[in-house]
Amino acid sequence: MLCGAAILVCAAACAQPPQASGPPAPAKQEEKGKEDKKPPEEKVSQTRHTIQIGGKDVKYTATAGTMLLKKEDGTATASIFYIAYIKDDVPDTTKRPLTFAFNGGPGSSSVWLQLGALGPKRVAMDPEGNALPPPYKLVDNEYSILDLTDLVFIDPVSTGFSRAIPEQDAKNFHGINGDLESVADFIRLYTTRNSRWTSPKFLAGESYGTTRAANLSGYLQQRMGYALNGVILISAVLNFGTISFDRGNDLPYILFLPTYTATAWYHKKLPPDLMASQSKALEESEQYASHEYSLALMKGDAISSEERAQTAQKLARLTGLSAKFIDDSNLRVPIFRFTKELLRDERRTVGRYDSRLEGIDLDPTSAYPDYDPSYASVYAPFTAAWNQYVRAELKWESDLQYEILTGRVHPWTWGDYENRYVNVSDSLREAMTQNRDLKVFVANGHYDLATPFFATEYTFDHLGLDPTLRNHVSMGFFEAGHMMYTYKPALEKLKADLAKFMGMAAP
Repeated sequence: MLCGAAILVCAAACAQPPQASGPPAPAKQEEKGKEDKKPPEEKVSQTRHTIQIGGKDVKYTATAGTMLLKKEDGTATASIFYIAYIKDDVPDTTKRPLTFAFNGGPGSSSVWLQLGALGPKRVAMDPEGNALPPPYKLVDNEYSILDLTDLVFIDPVSTGFSRAIPEQDAKNFHGINGDLESVADFIRLYTTRNSRWTSPKFLAGESYGTTRAANLSGYLQQRMGYALNGVILISAVLNFGTISFDRGNDLPYILFLPTYTATAWYHKKLPPDLMASQSKALEESEQYASHEYSLALMKGDAISSEERAQTAQKLARLTGLSAKFIDDSNLRVPIFRFTKELLRDERRTVGRYDSRLEGIDLDPTSAYPDYDPSYASVYAPFTAAWNQYVRAELKWESDLQYEILTGRVHPWTWGDYENRYVNVSDSLREAMTQNRDLKVFVANGHYDLATPFFATEYTFDHLGLDPTLRNHVSMGFFEAGHMMYTYKPALEKLKADLAKFMGMAAP
Protein backbone atom coordinates (compact mmCIF):
# COMPACT_ATOMS: atom_id res chain seq x y z
CA MET A 1 0.00 0.00 0.00
CA LEU A 2 2.75 2.44 0.93
CA CYS A 3 4.79 1.57 -2.19
CA GLY A 4 1.75 2.02 -4.42
CA ALA A 5 1.08 5.42 -2.95
CA ALA A 6 4.69 6.43 -3.54
CA ILE A 7 4.45 5.44 -7.24
CA LEU A 8 1.28 7.46 -7.71
CA VAL A 9 2.87 10.50 -6.10
CA CYS A 10 5.90 10.14 -8.34
CA ALA A 11 3.78 9.78 -11.51
CA ALA A 12 1.78 12.85 -10.65
CA ALA A 13 4.90 14.85 -9.97
CA CYS A 14 6.51 13.79 -13.27
CA ALA A 15 3.40 14.89 -15.21
CA GLN A 16 3.77 18.44 -13.92
CA PRO A 17 5.82 21.09 -15.69
CA PRO A 18 9.22 21.85 -14.17
CA GLN A 19 9.04 23.95 -11.01
CA ALA A 20 11.43 26.53 -9.70
CA SER A 21 13.84 25.15 -7.15
CA GLY A 22 13.09 25.86 -3.51
CA PRO A 23 11.49 24.29 -0.45
CA PRO A 24 8.64 21.84 -0.97
CA ALA A 25 5.10 23.13 -0.76
CA PRO A 26 3.70 23.26 2.80
CA ALA A 27 1.06 20.62 2.04
CA LYS A 28 3.71 18.12 0.98
CA GLN A 29 5.80 18.92 4.05
CA GLU A 30 2.81 18.17 6.25
CA GLU A 31 2.13 14.91 4.38
CA LYS A 32 5.75 13.81 4.78
CA GLY A 33 5.63 14.68 8.47
CA LYS A 34 2.61 12.45 8.93
CA GLU A 35 4.41 9.56 7.27
CA ASP A 36 7.49 10.07 9.45
CA LYS A 37 5.38 10.11 12.60
CA LYS A 38 3.48 6.90 11.91
CA PRO A 39 2.38 5.41 15.27
CA PRO A 40 4.47 2.51 16.55
CA GLU A 41 3.17 -1.02 16.26
CA GLU A 42 2.28 -3.07 19.32
CA LYS A 43 5.08 -5.38 20.40
CA VAL A 44 5.06 -8.44 22.65
CA SER A 45 7.81 -10.63 24.12
CA GLN A 46 6.76 -13.82 25.91
CA THR A 47 8.98 -16.00 28.09
CA ARG A 48 8.21 -18.96 30.34
CA HIS A 49 9.43 -19.45 33.90
CA THR A 50 9.02 -21.43 37.12
CA ILE A 51 9.21 -20.19 40.69
CA GLN A 52 8.70 -21.80 44.09
CA ILE A 53 6.15 -20.05 46.30
CA GLY A 54 5.13 -21.62 49.59
CA GLY A 55 7.11 -24.73 48.74
CA LYS A 56 5.20 -25.33 45.48
CA ASP A 57 6.28 -24.83 41.88
CA VAL A 58 4.36 -22.14 40.02
CA LYS A 59 4.83 -22.17 36.23
CA TYR A 60 3.99 -18.93 34.51
CA THR A 61 4.27 -16.97 31.29
CA ALA A 62 5.70 -13.44 31.44
CA THR A 63 4.56 -11.05 28.72
CA ALA A 64 6.39 -7.76 28.22
CA GLY A 65 4.45 -5.70 25.75
CA THR A 66 2.98 -2.46 24.52
CA MET A 67 -0.67 -1.76 23.90
CA LEU A 68 -1.90 1.17 21.84
CA LEU A 69 -4.71 3.31 23.18
CA LYS A 70 -6.84 4.69 20.36
CA LYS A 71 -9.75 6.99 19.77
CA GLU A 72 -12.85 5.46 18.23
CA ASP A 73 -11.72 6.61 14.77
CA GLY A 74 -8.57 4.51 15.16
CA THR A 75 -6.17 7.38 15.92
CA ALA A 76 -3.48 6.18 18.35
CA THR A 77 -3.00 8.40 21.40
CA ALA A 78 -0.55 6.45 23.57
CA SER A 79 1.62 3.34 23.73
CA ILE A 80 1.34 1.72 27.17
CA PHE A 81 4.09 -0.61 28.33
CA TYR A 82 3.08 -3.44 30.66
CA ILE A 83 4.34 -6.69 32.14
CA ALA A 84 1.84 -9.51 32.67
CA TYR A 85 2.56 -12.64 34.72
CA ILE A 86 0.00 -15.35 33.97
CA LYS A 87 -0.01 -18.73 35.71
CA ASP A 88 0.18 -21.64 33.29
CA ASP A 89 -2.13 -24.65 33.14
CA VAL A 90 -5.19 -22.89 34.59
CA PRO A 91 -8.24 -24.79 33.25
CA ASP A 92 -10.75 -22.01 33.96
CA THR A 93 -9.43 -18.44 33.99
CA THR A 94 -12.86 -17.12 35.00
CA LYS A 95 -12.05 -18.41 38.50
CA ARG A 96 -8.50 -17.11 38.53
CA PRO A 97 -8.10 -13.61 40.05
CA LEU A 98 -6.51 -10.87 37.95
CA THR A 99 -4.72 -7.94 39.59
CA PHE A 100 -3.68 -4.69 37.90
CA ALA A 101 -0.83 -2.99 39.77
CA PHE A 102 0.92 0.38 39.51
CA ASN A 103 2.97 2.80 41.56
CA GLY A 104 2.48 6.50 42.00
CA GLY A 105 4.59 9.63 41.82
CA PRO A 106 2.95 11.09 39.80
CA GLY A 107 5.74 10.03 37.46
CA SER A 108 6.59 6.59 38.79
CA SER A 109 6.79 3.39 36.80
CA SER A 110 5.50 0.13 38.29
CA VAL A 111 8.98 -1.21 38.98
CA TRP A 112 8.74 -0.77 42.78
CA LEU A 113 5.75 -3.02 43.39
CA GLN A 114 6.87 -5.39 40.65
CA LEU A 115 10.44 -5.97 41.89
CA GLY A 116 9.83 -5.23 45.55
CA ALA A 117 6.62 -6.92 46.64
CA LEU A 118 4.21 -8.59 44.25
CA GLY A 119 6.09 -9.98 41.25
CA PRO A 120 8.04 -13.24 40.94
CA LYS A 121 11.41 -11.48 41.25
CA ARG A 122 12.63 -9.04 43.87
CA VAL A 123 15.69 -6.86 44.34
CA ALA A 124 18.12 -8.35 46.85
CA MET A 125 18.39 -6.04 49.88
CA ASP A 126 19.91 -6.54 53.31
CA PRO A 127 17.51 -7.77 56.06
CA GLU A 128 16.82 -4.20 57.24
CA GLY A 129 15.99 -2.87 53.78
CA ASN A 130 19.31 -1.22 52.96
CA ALA A 131 20.98 -1.59 49.58
CA LEU A 132 23.63 -4.27 49.21
CA PRO A 133 26.93 -3.26 47.58
CA PRO A 134 26.81 -3.02 43.77
CA PRO A 135 26.51 -4.76 41.38
CA TYR A 136 22.85 -5.25 42.26
CA LYS A 137 20.88 -8.39 41.54
CA LEU A 138 17.46 -10.02 41.57
CA VAL A 139 16.41 -13.12 43.46
CA ASP A 140 13.27 -15.23 43.28
CA ASN A 141 10.48 -13.64 45.33
CA GLU A 142 9.15 -16.44 47.49
CA TYR A 143 6.58 -13.93 48.82
CA SER A 144 5.09 -13.09 45.42
CA ILE A 145 1.30 -13.22 45.16
CA LEU A 146 1.50 -14.93 41.77
CA ASP A 147 0.26 -18.12 43.43
CA LEU A 148 -2.93 -16.21 44.33
CA THR A 149 -3.56 -14.06 41.26
CA ASP A 150 -2.37 -13.24 37.77
CA LEU A 151 -0.57 -9.91 37.70
CA VAL A 152 -0.47 -7.04 35.20
CA PHE A 153 1.92 -4.16 35.97
CA ILE A 154 1.08 -0.90 34.19
CA ASP A 155 3.38 2.01 33.41
CA PRO A 156 1.28 5.18 32.94
CA VAL A 157 2.11 7.51 30.03
CA SER A 158 5.65 9.01 30.17
CA THR A 159 6.79 6.47 32.80
CA GLY A 160 8.70 3.28 32.06
CA PHE A 161 8.61 2.72 28.28
CA SER A 162 5.11 4.23 27.91
CA ARG A 163 4.82 7.25 25.63
CA ALA A 164 2.15 9.55 24.23
CA ILE A 165 1.47 9.54 20.46
CA PRO A 166 2.62 12.03 19.30
CA GLU A 167 4.89 12.76 22.23
CA GLN A 168 4.11 16.48 22.22
CA ASP A 169 0.58 15.49 23.31
CA ALA A 170 1.90 13.90 26.52
CA LYS A 171 0.47 16.79 28.53
CA ASN A 172 -2.99 15.32 27.87
CA PHE A 173 -2.06 12.44 30.18
CA HIS A 174 -0.14 14.44 32.78
CA GLY A 175 -3.01 15.14 35.13
CA ILE A 176 -5.42 13.42 37.42
CA ASN A 177 -8.12 13.05 34.74
CA GLY A 178 -5.99 12.12 31.73
CA ASP A 179 -4.06 9.62 33.84
CA LEU A 180 -7.26 8.11 35.24
CA GLU A 181 -8.92 7.72 31.85
CA SER A 182 -5.87 6.25 30.11
CA VAL A 183 -5.17 3.66 32.81
CA ALA A 184 -8.86 2.72 32.88
CA ASP A 185 -8.84 2.36 29.11
CA PHE A 186 -5.81 0.07 29.28
CA ILE A 187 -7.50 -2.08 31.95
CA ARG A 188 -10.65 -2.36 29.84
CA LEU A 189 -8.70 -3.23 26.70
CA TYR A 190 -6.46 -5.81 28.39
CA THR A 191 -9.45 -7.45 30.06
CA THR A 192 -11.34 -7.60 26.76
CA ARG A 193 -8.48 -8.96 24.66
CA ASN A 194 -7.68 -11.66 27.19
CA SER A 195 -11.30 -12.68 27.95
CA ARG A 196 -11.04 -11.88 31.67
CA TRP A 197 -14.26 -9.92 32.22
CA THR A 198 -15.67 -12.64 34.50
CA SER A 199 -12.46 -13.24 36.47
CA PRO A 200 -12.28 -11.88 40.05
CA LYS A 201 -10.56 -8.51 39.60
CA PHE A 202 -8.32 -6.43 41.88
CA LEU A 203 -6.39 -3.17 41.78
CA ALA A 204 -3.14 -2.69 43.71
CA GLY A 205 -1.58 0.75 44.04
CA GLU A 206 1.17 2.34 46.09
CA SER A 207 1.46 6.00 47.19
CA TYR A 208 -0.10 8.19 44.44
CA GLY A 209 -1.03 4.81 42.97
CA THR A 210 -3.52 4.52 45.84
CA THR A 211 -5.02 7.87 44.77
CA ARG A 212 -5.33 6.45 41.26
CA ALA A 213 -6.72 3.11 42.51
CA ALA A 214 -9.39 4.72 44.69
CA ASN A 215 -10.39 7.01 41.83
CA LEU A 216 -10.41 4.09 39.37
CA SER A 217 -12.66 2.01 41.62
CA GLY A 218 -15.50 4.47 41.05
CA TYR A 219 -14.62 5.44 37.47
CA LEU A 220 -14.36 1.86 36.18
CA GLN A 221 -17.65 0.94 37.79
CA GLN A 222 -19.64 3.96 36.71
CA ARG A 223 -18.10 4.54 33.26
CA MET A 224 -17.48 0.96 32.15
CA GLY A 225 -19.59 -1.28 34.38
CA TYR A 226 -16.33 -2.81 35.59
CA ALA A 227 -16.89 -4.07 39.13
CA LEU A 228 -13.93 -4.99 41.33
CA ASN A 229 -13.62 -7.62 44.03
CA GLY A 230 -10.90 -5.81 45.90
CA VAL A 231 -8.62 -2.79 46.09
CA ILE A 232 -5.16 -3.04 47.69
CA LEU A 233 -3.75 0.28 48.92
CA ILE A 234 -0.09 0.29 49.97
CA SER A 235 0.99 3.47 51.78
CA ALA A 236 -2.21 5.29 50.98
CA VAL A 237 -3.05 8.93 50.36
CA LEU A 238 -6.62 9.70 49.32
CA ASN A 239 -6.96 13.11 50.97
CA PHE A 240 -3.99 15.39 50.29
CA GLY A 241 -5.10 17.78 52.99
CA THR A 242 -3.80 15.22 55.50
CA ILE A 243 -0.19 15.50 54.27
CA SER A 244 0.14 19.10 53.03
CA PHE A 245 2.05 21.31 55.46
CA ASP A 246 0.51 24.57 54.31
CA ARG A 247 0.05 27.69 56.38
CA GLY A 248 -3.40 27.54 57.96
CA ASN A 249 -3.71 23.75 57.64
CA ASP A 250 -3.00 22.24 61.08
CA LEU A 251 -4.18 18.73 60.19
CA PRO A 252 -0.81 17.26 59.10
CA TYR A 253 0.90 18.33 62.35
CA ILE A 254 -1.67 16.26 64.24
CA LEU A 255 -1.58 13.26 61.92
CA PHE A 256 2.22 13.05 61.57
CA LEU A 257 2.83 13.08 65.32
CA PRO A 258 2.49 9.30 65.91
CA THR A 259 5.01 8.63 63.11
CA TYR A 260 7.37 11.17 64.70
CA THR A 261 6.97 9.17 67.91
CA ALA A 262 7.62 5.84 66.18
CA THR A 263 10.74 7.31 64.54
CA ALA A 264 12.07 8.75 67.80
CA TRP A 265 11.40 5.38 69.46
CA TYR A 266 13.34 3.54 66.76
CA HIS A 267 16.33 5.88 67.15
CA LYS A 268 16.13 5.68 70.97
CA LYS A 269 15.30 9.34 71.54
CA LEU A 270 12.25 8.93 73.82
CA PRO A 271 12.16 8.89 77.64
CA PRO A 272 12.79 5.48 79.28
CA ASP A 273 9.11 4.78 80.06
CA LEU A 274 8.16 5.25 76.40
CA MET A 275 11.20 3.34 75.15
CA ALA A 276 9.98 0.32 77.12
CA SER A 277 7.12 -0.33 74.68
CA GLN A 278 6.59 0.97 71.15
CA SER A 279 2.89 0.11 71.25
CA LYS A 280 2.37 2.12 74.45
CA ALA A 281 4.36 5.03 73.04
CA LEU A 282 2.19 5.05 69.91
CA GLU A 283 -1.00 4.76 71.92
CA GLU A 284 -0.04 7.77 74.06
CA SER A 285 0.96 9.75 70.95
CA GLU A 286 -2.28 8.99 69.11
CA GLN A 287 -4.38 9.91 72.12
CA TYR A 288 -2.52 13.17 72.63
CA ALA A 289 -2.62 14.05 68.92
CA SER A 290 -6.36 13.55 68.61
CA HIS A 291 -7.27 15.32 71.86
CA GLU A 292 -5.08 17.85 73.70
CA TYR A 293 -2.80 18.66 70.77
CA SER A 294 -5.71 19.22 68.40
CA LEU A 295 -7.36 21.55 70.91
CA ALA A 296 -4.12 23.45 71.46
CA LEU A 297 -3.63 24.07 67.74
CA MET A 298 -7.28 25.09 67.38
CA LYS A 299 -6.62 27.99 69.76
CA GLY A 300 -3.93 29.44 67.52
CA ASP A 301 -2.48 32.66 68.90
CA ALA A 302 -5.12 32.68 71.62
CA ILE A 303 -3.38 29.82 73.45
CA SER A 304 -2.18 30.83 76.90
CA SER A 305 1.54 30.96 77.65
CA GLU A 306 1.09 28.24 80.26
CA GLU A 307 -0.71 25.89 77.87
CA ARG A 308 1.82 26.66 75.15
CA ALA A 309 4.69 25.66 77.45
CA GLN A 310 2.87 22.47 78.48
CA THR A 311 2.22 21.58 74.85
CA ALA A 312 5.88 22.11 73.92
CA GLN A 313 7.00 19.87 76.80
CA LYS A 314 4.53 17.14 75.87
CA LEU A 315 5.56 17.24 72.21
CA ALA A 316 9.21 17.06 73.27
CA ARG A 317 8.40 13.92 75.22
CA LEU A 318 6.72 12.33 72.20
CA THR A 319 9.16 13.40 69.46
CA GLY A 320 12.65 13.44 70.94
CA LEU A 321 13.02 17.09 69.94
CA SER A 322 13.75 19.88 72.40
CA ALA A 323 10.89 21.88 73.87
CA LYS A 324 12.67 25.07 72.76
CA PHE A 325 12.85 23.90 69.13
CA ILE A 326 9.15 23.01 69.22
CA ASP A 327 8.22 26.34 70.80
CA ASP A 328 10.35 28.19 68.23
CA SER A 329 8.43 26.24 65.54
CA ASN A 330 5.15 27.59 66.94
CA LEU A 331 4.25 24.06 68.17
CA ARG A 332 4.18 22.91 64.53
CA VAL A 333 7.11 20.88 63.21
CA PRO A 334 6.85 20.11 59.47
CA ILE A 335 8.27 16.86 58.14
CA PHE A 336 11.63 18.04 56.78
CA ARG A 337 12.40 20.05 59.91
CA PHE A 338 11.79 16.86 61.89
CA THR A 339 13.93 14.63 59.64
CA LYS A 340 16.78 17.15 60.00
CA GLU A 341 16.44 17.92 63.70
CA LEU A 342 16.03 14.49 65.34
CA LEU A 343 19.66 13.37 64.83
CA ARG A 344 21.25 16.80 64.25
CA ASP A 345 23.74 16.34 67.09
CA GLU A 346 25.00 13.16 65.41
CA ARG A 347 25.29 14.87 61.98
CA ARG A 348 22.68 12.46 60.66
CA THR A 349 19.22 12.81 59.13
CA VAL A 350 16.36 10.33 58.89
CA GLY A 351 14.51 9.23 55.78
CA ARG A 352 11.12 10.40 54.56
CA TYR A 353 10.10 7.14 52.89
CA ASP A 354 11.57 5.09 55.72
CA SER A 355 12.55 6.97 58.86
CA ARG A 356 14.55 4.01 60.16
CA LEU A 357 17.28 4.80 57.62
CA GLU A 358 19.92 7.45 58.28
CA GLY A 359 21.64 9.91 55.96
CA ILE A 360 24.97 11.67 56.42
CA ASP A 361 24.53 15.38 57.09
CA LEU A 362 27.01 17.76 55.46
CA ASP A 363 25.93 20.92 57.25
CA PRO A 364 24.42 20.45 60.70
CA THR A 365 23.49 24.13 60.86
CA SER A 366 21.15 24.04 57.85
CA ALA A 367 17.38 23.82 58.29
CA TYR A 368 16.68 20.92 55.94
CA PRO A 369 18.33 17.61 54.97
CA ASP A 370 20.42 17.35 51.82
CA TYR A 371 18.68 14.20 50.53
CA ASP A 372 16.37 11.36 51.50
CA PRO A 373 18.52 8.37 52.50
CA SER A 374 15.57 6.01 52.17
CA TYR A 375 15.13 6.92 48.49
CA ALA A 376 18.85 6.77 47.83
CA SER A 377 18.89 3.23 49.23
CA VAL A 378 16.47 1.90 46.58
CA TYR A 379 16.85 4.05 43.45
CA ALA A 380 20.08 2.62 42.04
CA PRO A 381 19.44 -1.04 43.01
CA PHE A 382 15.96 -1.09 41.46
CA THR A 383 17.11 0.78 38.35
CA ALA A 384 20.06 -1.51 37.63
CA ALA A 385 18.21 -4.73 38.44
CA TRP A 386 15.22 -3.76 36.30
CA ASN A 387 17.23 -2.75 33.23
CA GLN A 388 19.09 -6.05 33.31
CA TYR A 389 15.96 -8.12 33.98
CA VAL A 390 13.68 -6.69 31.32
CA ARG A 391 16.24 -7.27 28.57
CA ALA A 392 18.08 -10.42 29.70
CA GLU A 393 15.18 -12.43 31.14
CA LEU A 394 12.05 -10.94 29.58
CA LYS A 395 13.78 -10.47 26.19
CA TRP A 396 12.44 -6.97 25.66
CA GLU A 397 14.57 -4.93 23.28
CA SER A 398 14.48 -1.15 23.47
CA ASP A 399 17.03 1.65 23.44
CA LEU A 400 14.59 3.97 25.24
CA GLN A 401 15.49 5.01 28.75
CA TYR A 402 13.15 3.26 31.16
CA GLU A 403 11.75 6.12 33.23
CA ILE A 404 11.79 4.68 36.77
CA LEU A 405 10.65 7.90 38.44
CA THR A 406 10.48 10.86 36.10
CA GLY A 407 9.85 14.57 36.28
CA ARG A 408 8.68 14.68 32.66
CA VAL A 409 5.05 14.38 33.83
CA HIS A 410 5.24 17.83 35.44
CA PRO A 411 3.49 20.19 35.51
CA TRP A 412 0.74 17.84 36.67
CA THR A 413 -2.80 19.18 36.35
CA TRP A 414 -5.39 18.50 39.03
CA GLY A 415 -8.61 19.13 37.09
CA ASP A 416 -11.55 19.75 39.41
CA TYR A 417 -9.14 19.84 42.36
CA GLU A 418 -7.27 22.96 41.26
CA ASN A 419 -7.00 25.42 44.15
CA ARG A 420 -8.17 22.86 46.72
CA TYR A 421 -6.88 19.65 48.25
CA VAL A 422 -7.26 16.49 46.23
CA ASN A 423 -9.62 14.07 47.97
CA VAL A 424 -10.69 10.98 46.01
CA SER A 425 -12.19 9.16 48.99
CA ASP A 426 -15.70 9.84 47.66
CA SER A 427 -14.95 7.79 44.54
CA LEU A 428 -13.97 4.83 46.71
CA ARG A 429 -16.98 5.29 48.98
CA GLU A 430 -19.33 5.36 46.00
CA ALA A 431 -17.77 2.21 44.54
CA MET A 432 -18.07 0.38 47.87
CA THR A 433 -21.65 1.56 48.31
CA GLN A 434 -22.83 0.58 44.84
CA ASN A 435 -20.84 -2.68 44.82
CA ARG A 436 -21.40 -3.98 48.33
CA ASP A 437 -19.05 -6.91 47.78
CA LEU A 438 -16.03 -4.66 47.17
CA LYS A 439 -13.34 -5.08 49.85
CA VAL A 440 -10.36 -2.83 50.60
CA PHE A 441 -7.03 -3.65 52.24
CA VAL A 442 -4.68 -0.88 53.39
CA ALA A 443 -1.01 -1.52 54.25
CA ASN A 444 0.67 1.06 56.52
CA GLY A 445 4.29 1.48 57.62
CA HIS A 446 4.93 2.81 61.11
CA TYR A 447 8.06 4.56 59.79
CA ASP A 448 6.47 6.11 56.70
CA LEU A 449 6.78 9.91 56.75
CA ALA A 450 5.42 10.29 53.22
CA THR A 451 1.93 8.87 53.88
CA PRO A 452 1.69 8.38 57.67
CA PHE A 453 -0.52 5.63 59.07
CA PHE A 454 -2.48 7.96 61.37
CA ALA A 455 -3.37 10.15 58.38
CA THR A 456 -4.68 7.06 56.57
CA GLU A 457 -6.74 6.03 59.58
CA TYR A 458 -8.16 9.57 59.75
CA THR A 459 -9.11 9.42 56.06
CA PHE A 460 -10.96 6.13 56.40
CA ASP A 461 -12.65 7.28 59.61
CA HIS A 462 -14.06 10.15 57.51
CA LEU A 463 -15.00 8.10 54.45
CA GLY A 464 -18.73 8.31 55.23
CA LEU A 465 -19.30 4.58 54.75
CA ASP A 466 -22.55 3.05 55.89
CA PRO A 467 -22.00 1.13 59.17
CA THR A 468 -22.79 -2.16 57.38
CA LEU A 469 -19.83 -1.60 55.06
CA ARG A 470 -17.14 -0.46 57.47
CA ASN A 471 -15.87 -3.97 58.08
CA HIS A 472 -15.15 -4.21 54.34
CA VAL A 473 -11.99 -2.17 55.04
CA SER A 474 -9.09 -3.96 56.73
CA MET A 475 -5.67 -2.58 57.62
CA GLY A 476 -2.22 -4.01 58.19
CA PHE A 477 0.60 -2.27 60.07
CA PHE A 478 4.28 -2.92 59.46
CA GLU A 479 7.53 -2.12 61.24
CA ALA A 480 8.95 -0.48 58.14
CA GLY A 481 8.41 2.54 55.92
CA HIS A 482 6.61 3.61 52.76
CA MET A 483 8.03 0.66 50.82
CA MET A 484 7.58 -1.70 53.73
CA TYR A 485 8.39 -4.69 51.53
CA THR A 486 12.11 -3.80 51.43
CA TYR A 487 12.21 -5.04 55.05
CA LYS A 488 12.01 -8.81 54.75
CA PRO A 489 9.86 -9.53 57.86
CA ALA A 490 7.36 -6.92 56.61
CA LEU A 491 7.35 -8.51 53.14
CA GLU A 492 6.55 -11.87 54.70
CA LYS A 493 3.72 -10.34 56.72
CA LEU A 494 2.41 -8.47 53.68
CA LYS A 495 2.12 -11.73 51.75
CA ALA A 496 0.19 -13.33 54.61
CA ASP A 497 -2.13 -10.32 54.91
CA LEU A 498 -2.80 -10.26 51.17
CA ALA A 499 -3.48 -13.99 51.05
CA LYS A 500 -6.05 -13.57 53.78
CA PHE A 501 -7.59 -10.50 52.13
CA MET A 502 -7.84 -12.00 48.65
CA GLY A 503 -9.31 -15.20 50.02
CA MET A 504 -12.02 -13.12 51.68
CA ALA A 505 -12.61 -10.79 48.71
CA ALA A 506 -12.70 -13.52 46.05
CA PRO A 507 -13.53 -16.79 47.82
